[in-house]
Amino acid sequence: MTIAYRLGNKLYLNITNECSCNCVFCIRNNTDGVGDAKNLWLEREPSLEEIKIALDKKLMVNPDIDEVVFCGYGEPMMRADVVIEISEYIKRNHSSLYEKSALLVRINTNGLAFLMQPGFDVRRLGVVDTVSISLNADDAEEYQRMARPKYEGAFESLLEFARQAKVYTAVVFSVVEGTISPERLENCRRIADNIGVPLRVRDME
Repeated sequence: MTIAYRLGNKLYLNITNECSCNCVFCIRNNTDGVGDAKNLWLEREPSLEEIKIALDKKLMVNPDIDEVVFCGYGEPMMRADVVIEISEYIKRNHSSLYEKSALLVRINTNGLAFLMQPGFDVRRLGVVDTVSISLNADDAEEYQRMARPKYEGAFESLLEFARQAKVYTAVVFSVVEGTISPERLENCRRIADNIGVPLRVRDME
């Protein structure tokens, strides 16, 4: 099973196939693999040690990698403790612990950590360089239609997660180009501005 895969100069970690959303634009609805991974469907969730081994092997043969990204065919923050432990491992073994370095760490997330992991301490995000949150809607009703989350109050929880997380790390909102109207996109920009984080419009994979 593929735990680590490369796309461009980024190394992605595929640590779960579980997700708390079922986004209408999700890439896993259209293909089994991304980058140099032919198949990102896991037989089971990899252990902490298996993730470390896969990470180290990929970094050893890809010295030009400049960022490690938690992003696979599932929501990485479903395994928040593992994400933090691996992030600490990266900073400890591939750079100076808790210091920004040439090898960056990013989490691509739906931002529902408070619902998926009640009691999650956002201060732990200080070990990562960036948290990228998939926004893709400008209000709760549209978010329900686009992301189809498992939880009530998901949109409000996402925004609160962004507000709290930005105190400890860099936070970015993202929307997928072509899945949102120009009017809603402008509303998303206003939401991002009000919270004080940038908004990135990314290509549909």
